[in-house]
Amino acid sequence: MGLISSLKKDFSKPYKTVSVAEAKELLASGATLIDVRTTQEWRLGRARRAKHLALDRLQTSTAGIQKTRPVIAMCQSGVRSASAACLLAGQGHDAYSVRGGTGAWRRAGEPVR
Repeated sequence: MGLISSLKKDFSKPYKTVSVAEAKELLASGATLIDVRTTQEWRLGRARRAKHLALDRLQTSTAGIQKTRPVIAMCQSGVRSASAACLLAGQGHDAYSVRGGTGAWRRAGEPVR
């Protein structure tokens, strides 16, 4: 393996960042959507199919998240969901982070409750 290939492997993200449209495709194929925002943010509105699992809780337990299905993390802007996806990928999950978070979800006209 060449130096460039080795460096790419060593520094690549263990998860994938996806658009809202790509997240919807993953959901249609059976992925789980988790919202890693705080309880207060969660109460202000969330994607309909999202399960709430705040990032601080996720850092201590991933119980209830199946490794047999892809998992998509979402937050307000995409920063915390990237941390969550990295954590989940490190534990063997097929993990994704929604680019732009709930802001992008709303701008795309996706339903929230």
